[in-house]
Amino acid sequence: MPTTARLGRRWIVVALLFAATVINYVDRQMLGLLKPTLSVEFGWTETDYADIVFVFQAAYAVCYLLFGRFIDVIGARWGYAMAFTVWNLAHIAHAAATTLAQFMAARLFLGAGEAGNFPAGLKAVADWFPKKERALAVGVFNAGANIGAIITPLIVPVITLTWGWQAAFVVTGVLSFVWLAAWLAFYRTPDQHKGVTAEELAHIRSDPADPSGKVGWGVLATRRETWAYALAKFLTDPVWWLFLFWLPDFLHRTYGLDLKGFGPPLVAIYILSDVGSVAGGWLSSRMMRGGVSLNRARKTAMLACAACVLPVVFATSAAELWVAVVILGLATAGHQGFSANLLTLPSDLFPRAAVASVVGIGGMAGAVGGMLMSKFTGWVLDSTGSYTPILLVAAGAYPLALLFLHLLSPRLTPAAIGDGGGP
Repeated sequence: MPTTARLGRRWIVVALLFAATVINYVDRQMLGLLKPTLSVEFGWTETDYADIVFVFQAAYAVCYLLFGRFIDVIGARWGYAMAFTVWNLAHIAHAAATTLAQFMAARLFLGAGEAGNFPAGLKAVADWFPKKERALAVGVFNAGANIGAIITPLIVPVITLTWGWQAAFVVTGVLSFVWLAAWLAFYRTPDQHKGVTAEELAHIRSDPADPSGKVGWGVLATRRETWAYALAKFLTDPVWWLFLFWLPDFLHRTYGLDLKGFGPPLVAIYILSDVGSVAGGWLSSRMMRGGVSLNRARKTAMLACAACVLPVVFATSAAELWVAVVILGLATAGHQGFSANLLTLPSDLFPRAAVASVVGIGGMAGAVGGMLMSKFTGWVLDSTGSYTPILLVAAGAYPLALLFLHLLSPRLTPAAIGDGGGP
């Protein structure tokens, strides 16, 4: 492969997507990290906190679907910029909240804006990468979720203990606007970008041409491939929401950790998840470069990742903190590797003009599953105080998702969509 194709501008695009995802996850995880502090200050019950998370996920679900379609229409550049602006302003607005209703309102707008992150990012990957590189590219930018989760327990306690929890929202939000300037300055589609060489453009366009014309929701809703993706997201996304919003509480309840002690365990867990994200994407991409079919490569990688999540049921019975950290880190690594492959399926199975729309449908399904998981988690913890039933559900989600994916799309062949696309 020519050097210009191997080390081209598309990897700068991935770096920008990675950075945006870091910011996205700092913003969404911060409330979970501050939960013990805010619960004491405002007197929240577990159900109150679950309701705040529920509102975020409800807005995320609706706007994920809408952003998917919107970004297919206006493109990743301006779609991403608009989503980022909405969520970052909502993040800063948390600093002014003093009541449960105000926190819920801030989370609602945060969820609405953050819903644009993955539809825009996956649209950009579909525009800039051939299929054989997409899982790796997605794995790298999706690893930003883990880096965000690593950074949050390192910086938020320092800011909170020095200037107060309100400052944590303001400082991180204001600094994040640097990304927006960089994105608007650099991002264009490959054929409009002056820095892309002819060699790299040929490499990006090496897949067969997509069908021409727009692809409407009516067409997508009738395709088994759409629902294979959506159902897998419905089953597995809630587990990541669980890790993101309740891990600090799990460590607090089980091992007595507080804001000062969350850092090292959470950093270790999310470093492992970063490894899983990149390794899961690398594995299927490497298999495809070796001549393995897309179907076998994606599903083999996802099966290996699903196996990594199964031991999470033993986390509640671990006698030592760091044994639990390893078990949880393995589970988060399994999720992220599974997700890196799952997130490539819209671009594997659908033309570029429909990618963000399919991502939106799947993201909405995942957020609805997350809403149900939030209510279930709040109810179980208020009723029993135990995470064991919750982690049993989490462990079974991935084998079940892979089973349904295989039943609905046995060979992962592209969806039958012709020219024109329908309504």
